[in-house]
Amino acid sequence: MPHFVLFDLDGTLIDRQAAFSDAVTELCRNHAYGPDIQQWLRTELVERANRDDFTRLRDRFGLREPAGQLWQEYVDLIATAATCRPHVLEGLARLRAAAWTIGIVTNGASDIQRAKVAATGLAGLVDGIAVSGDHGVRKPDRRLFALAADRCGRRLADGGGMIGDHPVGDIGGGHQAGLRPIWLRGRPWPEELAAADHTVDDITDAIAILLNEWE
Repeated sequence: MPHFVLFDLDGTLIDRQAAFSDAVTELCRNHAYGPDIQQWLRTELVERANRDDFTRLRDRFGLREPAGQLWQEYVDLIATAATCRPHVLEGLARLRAAAWTIGIVTNGASDIQRAKVAATGLAGLVDGIAVSGDHGVRKPDRRLFALAADRCGRRLADGGGMIGDHPVGDIGGGHQAGLRPIWLRGRPWPEELAAADHTVDDITDAIAILLNEWE
């Protein structure tokens, strides 16, 4: 059976932190928001964001703009700012040419995650996507990995790989899902967590492992 791999999105395929910083800066510039609002956004949304965060923002600072409008502006801004490096896109294209089935499994709000996938050119290079916001389950829950596999027309029982930067969500979750994980080094590693099959410093190194070693 052809090979199968799931990728995390933020911090793995795209640089979420750079896009997040640019989006917050631009949103505050567009509305002439001061440093207090900008700092609140950078603190409260540093790991993830959803529509309810902008309801809290509006209430906290008594803003006139509707929360839904601010959320949609933020989604559009972060999607515009999000990038996937050309070498990563090329690596995914090589996987597809080698008959790999490729999926994305990501935590986050559905509209913002799917906007980033579409804006970065990833949508045309993957077979399926599972976003936690669509299903009410988050990594490391095995069910989200199973949903991602299903979106790709595959089953976890088929085996495969999982590539991500989060030790618990991606690597621990990948282990629980019966996948062979590759960790993109960066976040602190919990001592009690089982090691990944491989550890790399760049996502292109992980793609090279898939292409050269997983035959």
